[in-house]
Amino acid sequence: MGENLQSGDRLRPIDLARRNGLSTQAVRNYEEAGILPAAGRTPHGYRTYTSQHARALRAFLALVPGHGHRTAASVMRAVNEGADDEAFRLIDESHAQLLEDRRTLHAVETAIRDLASTPGPESDPASGPDPVSGPGVVSGSGGSFIGPLADKLGIRPATLRKWERAGLVRPRRDRQTGYRVYDEADVRDARLAHQLRRGGYLLEQIAPLIAHVRAAGGLEPLEAALRGWHGRLSTRGRAMLAGAAELEAYLRERG
Repeated sequence: MGENLQSGDRLRPIDLARRNGLSTQAVRNYEEAGILPAAGRTPHGYRTYTSQHARALRAFLALVPGHGHRTAASVMRAVNEGADDEAFRLIDESHAQLLEDRRTLHAVETAIRDLASTPGPESDPASGPDPVSGPGVVSGSGGSFIGPLADKLGIRPATLRKWERAGLVRPRRDRQTGYRVYDEADVRDARLAHQLRRGGYLLEQIAPLIAHVRAAGGLEPLEAALRGWHGRLSTRGRAMLAGAAELEAYLRERG
């Protein structure tokens, strides 16, 4: 909603606070953080704000849903310091991250289609391991030890061990060395876990999804999670548009 203020109107902190559902302390904090331009002062030292401050606050609050509090604050500080190019760079980085998240989602959906069409074999803990034929690779089964798999995924071996404790992967142990051996199904589960972690899912959210992938009966829970992910990305994209509109309005008023 518009503020219906003239450029010469003077506002108190409580006026800005009430119109935006904030506390007066929050308004003062935003000013001190550089999110709002410096306030004017009355002869008695009280802060006074104008329509420009109201517009700045609206721009900041509109930027937060799409870019997050930290980036939105940095954008507003840059604008208020006259560093518009830095503000635009920060916004570009957020859009690039959104694009990367969309690509990640696409990768997960591709993985799910692959899982649905060609499910990998399950590990058999009772079976003996194949002889080791090379560094980190188990011959015959396409299995891998923890180091090479971690390198391939771009994560640390400790992360794979954490995922194992959470039930996301279930490697067997090499009978000769005691090392973990990840077969084709384990690699599939590790890749899926990696993609879902990048999408913001917690381990406790991923575990039941992967457990369902392993079982016969379809991928409905995972598909529902992906629909939710789609929705969150779309919400972020629309929020970025709304934030851009408010920021542009502030830039025009600032001159």
